[in-house]
Amino acid sequence: MKLIFAGTPEFAAVALTALQAAGHDVVLVLSQPDRPAGRGMQLQASPVKQFALSHGLKVAQPRSLRLDGKYPEDAQAAAHAIAAAQADAMVVAAYGLILPQWVLDAPRLGCFNIHASLLPCWRGAAPIHRAIEAGDAQTGVTIMQMDVGLDTGDMLLVKALPILPTDTTGRLHDRLAGLGAQMMVQALELAAQGRLQPVPQPLEGISYAQKIDKSEAAIDWVQPAHTIARKVRALNPFPGASTTLNAEVIKIWAVQPVDAAPALPCVCGQIMSLGPAGIAVAAADSIVNIIELQRPGGKRLTSAEFLRGNPLRVGQVLG
Repeated sequence: MKLIFAGTPEFAAVALTALQAAGHDVVLVLSQPDRPAGRGMQLQASPVKQFALSHGLKVAQPRSLRLDGKYPEDAQAAAHAIAAAQADAMVVAAYGLILPQWVLDAPRLGCFNIHASLLPCWRGAAPIHRAIEAGDAQTGVTIMQMDVGLDTGDMLLVKALPILPTDTTGRLHDRLAGLGAQMMVQALELAAQGRLQPVPQPLEGISYAQKIDKSEAAIDWVQPAHTIARKVRALNPFPGASTTLNAEVIKIWAVQPVDAAPALPCVCGQIMSLGPAGIAVAAADSIVNIIELQRPGGKRLTSAEFLRGNPLRVGQVLG
């Protein structure tokens, strides 16, 4: 099948790799413009663009697809490229730009999207983060026929995946990316045979996954221990949960909630004990055991490694 692919991060690159391996003719790749990244803030191509260039695929990076928007010249150039592609379908995965109606109408079979949730739950930008943060028992992937709404199109394929108690956003992302890629290959096979059966999304159970903001990183020790633990997992690897220690921001990468109330009177955020098993900190209802953490400019360390170079004392208060 002749395809246009639109995507930007690693999640999308996994799907593009699978489509290429399945023998589809990817005639055009759309990806977000290069962004500054790393300590030197040098312009860096997206994972999708890197894959496309390494396989000789044509790439376009419009800043917008709105013909009447802020960058009409970008949109017009993209319109010419999309029309020239004469694609059977467009596959979209974490692209980052809104597709106007003219784009949705351009391919013969329309635009198919890989969304990392069980729609209509967690429509929007950060479905993996929000599912972990909310304590959901499962998530999954929905292959959707795109329309102009925010993840409101008809469902084509749906598969569930359990969220493990140890899952971080990074780990769950990798499993969902692989699943989504497999499902999209399957969906295109069914589309080529005329066997796709669109199903409208339910009107109940709708929720929205707002984009993750760095301002959410600070841990509120007044929350319950399990709520804090879910937040730490949800924000790993980006932006990383954090707390303050002696006015220094410390990243918290792994914790374990302990279902036991502090033995002594304390305030939330107070260090209750120190040892090789972790740094025990009081939360609203019980204890959070910090297992892995990181000082600014330093490496991620286990609590035992951290304590060897950063002496703490019982009674100090974090946050």
